[in-house]
Amino acid sequence: MYEHSPTRSEEGVAPPHAVNITPRWNESKTTIWKVTATCWCMLVMGANDASYGAIIPYLELYYRKSYTVISLVFLAPFAGYIISAILSNLIHLQLGRKGVAIIGPGCHLLAFAIISIHPPFPVLVMMYLVIGFASGIQNAAWNVWVENMANPHEVLGVLPGFYGVGATCSPLIATTVITKAGWEWFSFYYLMVGAAAMALFYTVGAFWSETGSKYKQENPNLPNRSALSQTRHALTYSVTWTSAMFLFLYGGIEVGIGGWIVVFMTYVRNGSAFAPGMTETGFSLGITLGRLVPHFILSAFAVSLIGFFTGTIFPGVVVVTTRLLPKNVHVAAISFTTALSMGGGSVFPFMIGAISQAKGVNILQPIILAMLSAALLIWLGLLRFSK
Repeated sequence: MYEHSPTRSEEGVAPPHAVNITPRWNESKTTIWKVTATCWCMLVMGANDASYGAIIPYLELYYRKSYTVISLVFLAPFAGYIISAILSNLIHLQLGRKGVAIIGPGCHLLAFAIISIHPPFPVLVMMYLVIGFASGIQNAAWNVWVENMANPHEVLGVLPGFYGVGATCSPLIATTVITKAGWEWFSFYYLMVGAAAMALFYTVGAFWSETGSKYKQENPNLPNRSALSQTRHALTYSVTWTSAMFLFLYGGIEVGIGGWIVVFMTYVRNGSAFAPGMTETGFSLGITLGRLVPHFILSAFAVSLIGFFTGTIFPGVVVVTTRLLPKNVHVAAISFTTALSMGGGSVFPFMIGAISQAKGVNILQPIILAMLSAALLIWLGLLRFSK
Protein backbone atom coordinates (compact mmCIF):
# COMPACT_ATOMS: atom_id res chain seq x y z
CA MET A 1 0.00 0.00 0.00
CA TYR A 2 1.33 3.41 -0.88
CA GLU A 3 0.15 6.96 -1.35
CA HIS A 4 0.43 8.58 -4.73
CA SER A 5 -1.22 11.10 -7.01
CA PRO A 6 -2.94 9.84 -10.14
CA THR A 7 -1.12 10.33 -13.41
CA ARG A 8 -2.74 11.33 -16.68
CA SER A 9 -2.51 7.75 -17.92
CA GLU A 10 -4.17 6.47 -14.76
CA GLU A 11 -7.08 8.85 -15.02
CA GLY A 12 -7.51 8.30 -18.74
CA VAL A 13 -8.33 10.81 -21.44
CA ALA A 14 -11.90 11.88 -22.01
CA PRO A 15 -13.30 11.00 -25.42
CA PRO A 16 -14.54 13.90 -27.56
CA HIS A 17 -18.20 12.95 -27.09
CA ALA A 18 -17.98 12.61 -23.31
CA VAL A 19 -20.22 14.65 -21.04
CA ASN A 20 -19.29 15.57 -17.50
CA ILE A 21 -22.13 17.54 -15.96
CA THR A 22 -22.48 18.29 -12.26
CA PRO A 23 -26.16 19.14 -11.72
CA ARG A 24 -27.63 20.98 -8.79
CA TRP A 25 -30.03 18.95 -6.68
CA ASN A 26 -32.96 21.28 -7.47
CA GLU A 27 -32.25 22.18 -11.09
CA SER A 28 -35.13 20.07 -12.47
CA LYS A 29 -38.08 17.95 -11.37
CA THR A 30 -36.19 14.84 -12.50
CA THR A 31 -33.19 15.62 -10.32
CA ILE A 32 -35.43 16.37 -7.33
CA TRP A 33 -37.17 13.04 -7.97
CA LYS A 34 -33.81 11.27 -7.86
CA VAL A 35 -32.77 13.03 -4.66
CA THR A 36 -36.03 12.17 -2.90
CA ALA A 37 -35.70 8.57 -4.10
CA THR A 38 -32.24 8.25 -2.58
CA CYS A 39 -33.54 9.81 0.64
CA TRP A 40 -36.31 7.20 0.86
CA CYS A 41 -33.78 4.41 0.28
CA MET A 42 -31.66 5.78 3.13
CA LEU A 43 -34.74 5.94 5.35
CA VAL A 44 -35.44 2.25 4.68
CA MET A 45 -31.81 1.39 5.47
CA GLY A 46 -31.95 3.31 8.73
CA ALA A 47 -35.24 1.71 9.70
CA ASN A 48 -33.79 -1.75 9.12
CA ASP A 49 -30.53 -1.16 10.98
CA ALA A 50 -32.13 0.41 14.04
CA SER A 51 -34.85 -2.23 14.33
CA TYR A 52 -32.37 -4.92 15.42
CA GLY A 53 -32.08 -3.61 18.95
CA ALA A 54 -35.84 -3.53 19.50
CA ILE A 55 -36.34 -7.01 18.01
CA ILE A 56 -33.30 -8.87 19.46
CA PRO A 57 -35.01 -9.73 22.80
CA TYR A 58 -37.95 -11.25 20.94
CA LEU A 59 -35.72 -13.22 18.56
CA GLU A 60 -34.02 -14.69 21.62
CA LEU A 61 -37.37 -15.84 23.00
CA TYR A 62 -38.87 -16.98 19.69
CA TYR A 63 -35.90 -19.03 18.48
CA ARG A 64 -34.70 -19.97 21.98
CA LYS A 65 -31.09 -19.12 21.19
CA SER A 66 -28.25 -17.68 23.27
CA TYR A 67 -26.87 -14.15 22.91
CA THR A 68 -23.96 -15.53 20.87
CA VAL A 69 -26.16 -17.34 18.36
CA ILE A 70 -28.67 -14.50 18.08
CA SER A 71 -25.73 -12.16 17.41
CA LEU A 72 -25.34 -13.87 14.02
CA VAL A 73 -28.04 -11.49 12.76
CA PHE A 74 -25.43 -8.75 13.22
CA LEU A 75 -22.54 -10.75 11.75
CA ALA A 76 -24.35 -12.07 8.66
CA PRO A 77 -24.70 -8.68 6.92
CA PHE A 78 -20.91 -8.31 6.99
CA ALA A 79 -20.57 -10.89 4.20
CA GLY A 80 -23.19 -8.96 2.25
CA TYR A 81 -21.31 -5.70 2.72
CA ILE A 82 -18.07 -7.25 1.50
CA ILE A 83 -19.81 -8.63 -1.59
CA SER A 84 -21.29 -5.18 -2.25
CA ALA A 85 -17.85 -3.56 -1.99
CA ILE A 86 -16.49 -6.01 -4.57
CA LEU A 87 -19.41 -5.74 -7.00
CA SER A 88 -20.48 -2.09 -6.60
CA ASN A 89 -18.10 -0.72 -9.22
CA LEU A 90 -18.97 -3.54 -11.64
CA ILE A 91 -22.69 -2.83 -11.23
CA HIS A 92 -22.11 0.85 -11.98
CA LEU A 93 -20.10 0.10 -15.12
CA GLN A 94 -22.44 -2.55 -16.51
CA LEU A 95 -25.88 -1.43 -15.32
CA GLY A 96 -25.39 2.13 -14.10
CA ARG A 97 -27.34 3.63 -11.25
CA LYS A 98 -30.48 2.00 -12.67
CA GLY A 99 -28.91 -1.33 -11.76
CA VAL A 100 -28.34 -0.13 -8.21
CA ALA A 101 -31.95 1.09 -8.05
CA ILE A 102 -33.23 -2.34 -9.12
CA ILE A 103 -30.87 -4.61 -7.19
CA GLY A 104 -30.68 -2.70 -3.89
CA PRO A 105 -34.35 -2.11 -3.06
CA GLY A 106 -35.24 -5.40 -4.79
CA CYS A 107 -33.01 -7.38 -2.45
CA HIS A 108 -34.43 -5.48 0.52
CA LEU A 109 -37.96 -6.36 -0.59
CA LEU A 110 -37.10 -10.04 -1.02
CA ALA A 111 -35.36 -10.31 2.36
CA PHE A 112 -38.05 -8.45 4.31
CA ALA A 113 -40.78 -10.58 2.73
CA ILE A 114 -39.06 -13.82 3.74
CA ILE A 115 -38.32 -12.58 7.28
CA SER A 116 -41.99 -11.61 7.66
CA ILE A 117 -42.98 -15.30 7.42
CA HIS A 118 -40.61 -16.07 10.36
CA PRO A 119 -38.44 -18.67 8.59
CA PRO A 120 -36.08 -21.13 10.33
CA PHE A 121 -33.17 -19.40 12.01
CA PRO A 122 -30.53 -20.32 9.35
CA VAL A 123 -32.75 -18.82 6.65
CA LEU A 124 -33.25 -15.72 8.80
CA VAL A 125 -29.48 -15.28 9.02
CA MET A 126 -29.13 -15.64 5.24
CA MET A 127 -31.75 -12.95 4.70
CA TYR A 128 -29.75 -10.54 6.85
CA LEU A 129 -26.79 -11.25 4.55
CA VAL A 130 -28.96 -10.23 1.58
CA ILE A 131 -29.99 -7.08 3.46
CA GLY A 132 -26.32 -6.25 4.02
CA PHE A 133 -25.59 -6.55 0.30
CA ALA A 134 -28.58 -4.38 -0.61
CA SER A 135 -27.66 -1.67 1.89
CA GLY A 136 -24.01 -1.75 0.90
CA ILE A 137 -24.45 -1.02 -2.79
CA GLN A 138 -27.03 1.70 -2.14
CA ASN A 139 -25.10 3.45 0.61
CA ALA A 140 -22.02 3.86 -1.58
CA ALA A 141 -23.91 4.70 -4.78
CA TRP A 142 -26.18 7.39 -3.38
CA ASN A 143 -23.49 9.09 -1.27
CA VAL A 144 -21.08 9.28 -4.22
CA TRP A 145 -23.82 10.51 -6.56
CA VAL A 146 -24.77 13.34 -4.21
CA GLU A 147 -21.15 14.20 -3.41
CA ASN A 148 -20.43 14.76 -7.12
CA MET A 149 -23.25 17.29 -7.50
CA ALA A 150 -22.67 21.02 -7.68
CA ASN A 151 -22.65 22.40 -4.12
CA PRO A 152 -23.07 18.93 -2.58
CA HIS A 153 -23.07 20.34 0.95
CA GLU A 154 -26.64 21.52 0.34
CA VAL A 155 -27.92 17.95 0.29
CA LEU A 156 -25.13 15.61 1.46
CA GLY A 157 -26.18 15.89 5.09
CA VAL A 158 -29.78 15.13 4.12
CA LEU A 159 -29.02 11.50 3.19
CA PRO A 160 -27.74 10.45 6.62
CA GLY A 161 -30.46 12.66 8.07
CA PHE A 162 -33.12 10.51 6.41
CA TYR A 163 -31.22 7.42 7.53
CA GLY A 164 -31.54 8.85 11.02
CA VAL A 165 -35.27 9.48 10.58
CA GLY A 166 -35.75 5.83 9.70
CA ALA A 167 -33.52 4.78 12.57
CA THR A 168 -35.50 6.97 14.97
CA CYS A 169 -38.93 5.78 13.89
CA SER A 170 -38.35 2.04 13.50
CA PRO A 171 -37.52 1.10 17.13
CA LEU A 172 -40.40 3.31 18.26
CA ILE A 173 -42.79 1.60 15.85
CA ALA A 174 -41.43 -1.90 16.48
CA THR A 175 -41.56 -1.52 20.27
CA THR A 176 -45.05 -0.03 20.17
CA VAL A 177 -46.64 -2.64 17.90
CA ILE A 178 -45.01 -5.51 19.80
CA THR A 179 -45.58 -4.36 23.39
CA LYS A 180 -48.77 -2.29 23.01
CA ALA A 181 -50.59 -3.73 20.00
CA GLY A 182 -49.66 -7.34 20.69
CA TRP A 183 -48.06 -8.03 17.30
CA GLU A 184 -45.49 -10.77 16.89
CA TRP A 185 -41.93 -9.55 16.20
CA PHE A 186 -42.07 -10.63 12.55
CA SER A 187 -45.22 -8.60 11.93
CA PHE A 188 -43.05 -5.47 12.00
CA TYR A 189 -41.53 -6.67 8.73
CA TYR A 190 -44.89 -6.33 6.99
CA LEU A 191 -44.28 -2.59 7.30
CA MET A 192 -40.72 -2.99 6.02
CA VAL A 193 -42.03 -4.89 2.98
CA GLY A 194 -44.26 -1.93 2.14
CA ALA A 195 -41.42 0.57 2.59
CA ALA A 196 -39.06 -1.50 0.41
CA ALA A 197 -41.69 -1.90 -2.31
CA MET A 198 -42.13 1.88 -2.41
CA ALA A 199 -38.36 2.31 -2.62
CA LEU A 200 -38.10 -0.17 -5.49
CA PHE A 201 -40.75 1.37 -7.74
CA TYR A 202 -39.97 5.00 -6.89
CA THR A 203 -36.20 4.66 -7.28
CA VAL A 204 -36.29 2.56 -10.45
CA GLY A 205 -38.56 5.16 -12.02
CA ALA A 206 -36.24 7.98 -11.00
CA PHE A 207 -33.04 6.33 -12.27
CA TRP A 208 -34.47 4.45 -15.27
CA SER A 209 -32.33 6.42 -17.74
CA GLU A 210 -29.15 6.06 -15.65
CA THR A 211 -27.64 3.16 -17.61
CA GLY A 212 -24.10 1.82 -17.59
CA SER A 213 -23.23 3.61 -20.82
CA LYS A 214 -24.46 6.92 -19.44
CA TYR A 215 -22.41 6.37 -16.28
CA LYS A 216 -19.28 5.89 -18.41
CA GLN A 217 -20.06 9.06 -20.38
CA GLU A 218 -20.48 11.07 -17.19
CA ASN A 219 -17.18 9.71 -15.86
CA PRO A 220 -14.84 9.94 -18.85
CA ASN A 221 -11.73 9.82 -16.67
CA LEU A 222 -12.39 6.28 -15.48
CA PRO A 223 -9.22 4.27 -16.10
CA ASN A 224 -9.27 1.65 -18.82
CA ARG A 225 -9.28 -1.27 -16.41
CA SER A 226 -11.80 -3.77 -15.07
CA ALA A 227 -14.14 -2.91 -12.21
CA LEU A 228 -12.26 -5.19 -9.81
CA SER A 229 -8.97 -3.60 -10.87
CA GLN A 230 -10.41 -0.19 -10.04
CA THR A 231 -11.28 -1.43 -6.57
CA ARG A 232 -7.73 -2.69 -6.11
CA HIS A 233 -6.47 0.67 -7.41
CA ALA A 234 -8.56 2.52 -4.81
CA LEU A 235 -6.98 0.38 -2.09
CA THR A 236 -3.51 1.68 -2.98
CA TYR A 237 -4.43 4.99 -1.34
CA SER A 238 -3.69 5.29 2.37
CA VAL A 239 -6.69 7.61 2.73
CA THR A 240 -9.00 4.78 1.68
CA TRP A 241 -7.66 2.44 4.36
CA THR A 242 -7.58 5.09 7.09
CA SER A 243 -11.16 6.18 6.39
CA ALA A 244 -12.26 2.55 6.21
CA MET A 245 -10.74 1.65 9.57
CA PHE A 246 -12.27 4.73 11.19
CA LEU A 247 -15.72 3.92 9.81
CA PHE A 248 -15.25 0.27 10.79
CA LEU A 249 -15.04 1.38 14.41
CA TYR A 250 -17.73 4.02 13.98
CA GLY A 251 -20.15 1.48 12.53
CA GLY A 252 -19.40 -0.85 15.42
CA ILE A 253 -20.05 1.89 17.96
CA GLU A 254 -23.32 3.01 16.38
CA VAL A 255 -24.82 -0.45 15.83
CA GLY A 256 -23.27 -1.82 19.01
CA ILE A 257 -25.15 0.75 21.06
CA GLY A 258 -28.32 0.56 18.99
CA GLY A 259 -28.30 -3.22 18.89
CA TRP A 260 -27.69 -3.96 22.56
CA ILE A 261 -28.97 -0.90 24.41
CA VAL A 262 -32.46 -2.41 24.77
CA VAL A 263 -31.05 -5.53 26.42
CA PHE A 264 -28.73 -3.38 28.56
CA MET A 265 -31.51 -1.06 29.73
CA THR A 266 -33.79 -4.03 30.41
CA TYR A 267 -31.45 -6.19 32.48
CA VAL A 268 -28.88 -3.72 33.87
CA ARG A 269 -31.11 -0.66 34.36
CA ASN A 270 -34.24 -2.74 35.12
CA GLY A 271 -36.45 -1.12 32.49
CA SER A 272 -39.94 -2.31 31.55
CA ALA A 273 -40.75 -3.96 28.22
CA PHE A 274 -41.63 -0.63 26.55
CA ALA A 275 -39.18 1.91 28.01
CA PRO A 276 -35.88 0.35 26.79
CA GLY A 277 -37.12 0.51 23.20
CA MET A 278 -37.72 4.21 23.67
CA THR A 279 -34.10 4.56 24.80
CA GLU A 280 -32.94 3.25 21.43
CA THR A 281 -35.28 5.74 19.79
CA GLY A 282 -33.59 8.48 21.81
CA PHE A 283 -30.17 7.33 20.58
CA SER A 284 -31.33 7.32 16.96
CA LEU A 285 -33.03 10.69 17.42
CA GLY A 286 -29.75 12.05 18.76
CA ILE A 287 -27.98 10.82 15.62
CA THR A 288 -30.63 12.47 13.45
CA LEU A 289 -30.38 15.82 15.24
CA GLY A 290 -26.60 15.66 15.01
CA ARG A 291 -26.92 15.41 11.32
CA LEU A 292 -29.48 17.86 10.58
CA VAL A 293 -33.80 12.05 36.74
CA PRO A 294 -34.10 8.82 38.06
CA HIS A 295 -31.14 6.59 37.21
CA PHE A 296 -32.98 5.05 34.24
CA ILE A 297 -33.90 8.44 32.77
CA LEU A 298 -30.35 9.74 33.19
CA SER A 299 -29.01 6.69 31.36
CA ALA A 300 -31.52 7.17 28.53
CA PHE A 301 -30.61 10.88 28.23
CA ALA A 302 -26.89 10.03 28.11
CA VAL A 303 -27.49 7.57 25.27
CA SER A 304 -29.34 10.30 23.33
CA LEU A 305 -26.36 12.64 23.77
CA ILE A 306 -23.99 10.00 22.40
CA GLY A 307 -26.20 9.73 19.34
CA PHE A 308 -26.23 13.53 18.92
CA PHE A 309 -22.45 13.87 18.99
CA THR A 310 -21.81 10.91 16.69
CA GLY A 311 -24.46 11.97 14.17
CA THR A 312 -22.19 14.16 12.04
CA ILE A 313 -19.33 11.66 11.81
CA PHE A 314 -20.35 9.53 8.83
CA PRO A 315 -21.15 12.35 6.37
CA GLY A 316 -18.03 14.17 7.54
CA VAL A 317 -15.79 11.21 6.73
CA VAL A 318 -17.42 10.81 3.29
CA VAL A 319 -16.71 14.48 2.52
CA VAL A 320 -13.09 14.27 3.71
CA THR A 321 -12.42 11.05 1.80
CA THR A 322 -13.83 12.30 -1.50
CA ARG A 323 -11.91 15.56 -1.15
CA LEU A 324 -8.61 13.71 -0.65
CA LEU A 325 -9.05 11.14 -3.44
CA PRO A 326 -9.27 11.61 -7.24
CA LYS A 327 -12.77 11.36 -8.69
CA ASN A 328 -12.01 8.24 -10.73
CA VAL A 329 -11.73 6.13 -7.55
CA HIS A 330 -14.64 7.65 -5.62
CA VAL A 331 -17.14 4.82 -6.20
CA ALA A 332 -14.62 2.07 -5.46
CA ALA A 333 -13.19 3.85 -2.39
CA ILE A 334 -16.53 4.86 -0.88
CA SER A 335 -17.93 1.38 -1.57
CA PHE A 336 -15.02 -0.10 0.37
CA THR A 337 -15.15 2.36 3.27
CA THR A 338 -18.93 2.15 3.70
CA ALA A 339 -18.73 -1.64 3.50
CA LEU A 340 -16.18 -1.58 6.33
CA SER A 341 -18.45 0.79 8.27
CA MET A 342 -21.34 -1.61 7.95
CA GLY A 343 -18.94 -4.47 8.60
CA GLY A 344 -18.02 -2.87 11.90
CA GLY A 345 -21.74 -2.64 12.58
CA SER A 346 -21.82 -6.43 12.18
CA VAL A 347 -18.60 -7.63 13.78
CA PHE A 348 -18.63 -5.55 16.96
CA PRO A 349 -22.28 -6.20 17.92
CA PHE A 350 -21.60 -9.92 17.40
CA MET A 351 -18.52 -9.61 19.62
CA ILE A 352 -20.52 -7.73 22.26
CA GLY A 353 -23.17 -10.44 22.19
CA ALA A 354 -20.60 -13.21 22.58
CA ILE A 355 -18.89 -11.45 25.51
CA SER A 356 -22.26 -10.63 27.09
CA GLN A 357 -23.11 -14.31 27.05
CA ALA A 358 -20.07 -15.00 29.24
CA LYS A 359 -19.67 -11.80 31.28
CA GLY A 360 -23.08 -10.13 31.23
CA VAL A 361 -24.43 -7.26 29.14
CA ASN A 362 -22.99 -4.69 31.58
CA ILE A 363 -19.72 -4.94 29.60
CA LEU A 364 -21.34 -2.75 26.91
CA GLN A 365 -20.09 0.50 28.46
CA PRO A 366 -16.33 -0.25 28.70
CA ILE A 367 -16.28 -1.79 25.21
CA ILE A 368 -17.92 1.28 23.65
CA LEU A 369 -15.54 3.59 25.53
CA ALA A 370 -12.51 1.68 24.24
CA MET A 371 -13.83 1.78 20.67
CA LEU A 372 -14.44 5.54 20.88
CA SER A 373 -10.86 6.06 22.07
CA ALA A 374 -9.44 3.99 19.20
CA ALA A 375 -11.63 5.83 16.68
CA LEU A 376 -10.32 9.18 17.95
CA LEU A 377 -6.73 8.10 17.33
CA ILE A 378 -7.53 6.99 13.78
CA TRP A 379 -9.35 10.27 13.08
CA LEU A 380 -6.29 12.22 14.16
CA GLY A 381 -4.30 10.15 11.68
CA LEU A 382 -6.79 10.90 8.89
CA LEU A 383 -6.44 14.64 9.51
CA ARG A 384 -2.75 14.37 8.60
CA PHE A 385 -3.68 13.69 4.97
CA SER A 386 -5.53 17.01 4.66
CA LYS A 387 -2.49 19.08 5.53
